[in-house]
Amino acid sequence: MKRWEIDAVGRQNLKLNDVEVPKPGPKEVLIKVNAVALNYRDKMVVETGRGLPLTFPFTPGSDLAGEVVGLGQGASRLRLGSNVISTATPDWIDGLRDGTARTPAYQTLGGFYPGVLAEYVAMPEDWFVVAPETLTARQACTLPVAGLTAWFALVERAGVRAGDTVLIPSTGGVALFGLQIAKAHGARVIVCGRPENEDYAKAQGADHFIDASTDWMETVYQLTSDRGVNVALEVIGGKHFGKSIQVTTVGGHVCQIGALDGWDISSAAMPLMLKDITVHGIGTGSRTALERFVRAIDQTRIVPVVNSCYSLPDLPAAFDHLDRGAFGKIVIDVAE
Repeated sequence: MKRWEIDAVGRQNLKLNDVEVPKPGPKEVLIKVNAVALNYRDKMVVETGRGLPLTFPFTPGSDLAGEVVGLGQGASRLRLGSNVISTATPDWIDGLRDGTARTPAYQTLGGFYPGVLAEYVAMPEDWFVVAPETLTARQACTLPVAGLTAWFALVERAGVRAGDTVLIPSTGGVALFGLQIAKAHGARVIVCGRPENEDYAKAQGADHFIDASTDWMETVYQLTSDRGVNVALEVIGGKHFGKSIQVTTVGGHVCQIGALDGWDISSAAMPLMLKDITVHGIGTGSRTALERFVRAIDQTRIVPVVNSCYSLPDLPAAFDHLDRGAFGKIVIDVAE
């Protein structure tokens, strides 16, 4: 079979190697990988290692959709022939994630654990959930990180509900899932982004679109009659976090997810305190939350936005596409 590997950190070390098909061990399943969704994190792990304890040769990627084609001894949670998706944070089953104040947990597929950019993977059966019945493999593979992150932020933590106003300050993978999830819950959604993406965002249900290069905060105030938004899906970070605080209403929620503008977030303290704003730090979500999200996908008929598909050998070109940016997700079609 084919499997992408690096033997040292750096894009120049990325190779598509011929290896033996793995055999599932006790309580493991063998998955025939059909599609893998890329996250910007995958590219950064290859290029910088991100300070993770990588074991070489290392395979990147965390988000797969595939079929169970083999069962290891004692594996009984999944059936042969089941269509499944991975859980990007496999040790987080339910409740609060592991970790301490000194050392937060960051044990993910394609990071702490080996990844999934291969034709077959053998991994513990607890690392997978049954895929939505209403989605293709290309669509379903986008759920484990981007989809679950938006779901966990808006539904599991911020409790979005009908009548809320939600700010989505981007048109990337997590942002578009946030738009679709918020609309499915009856919320009014304001999207802020590049003007060339306005028609696409409105086609996905955005009620309002603001050009990010304009005074978008003033426009948010005007659109909400100065009340502000109930939830801000903060996928940019850095100084943008403070702007989200300013446009959030009294008693509202800011879900801190991304760091496109830097890892050090900043905000004036007064609006945060005087408006009694709740800030949620979001790092994907639990397996149980993913199972709830899958059920919601089948009930609401949400269809993930897939921007482009690449074949397995074209992973470097897909990473280049990630650098340029995309409206929606970039997918590797492994079973092509």
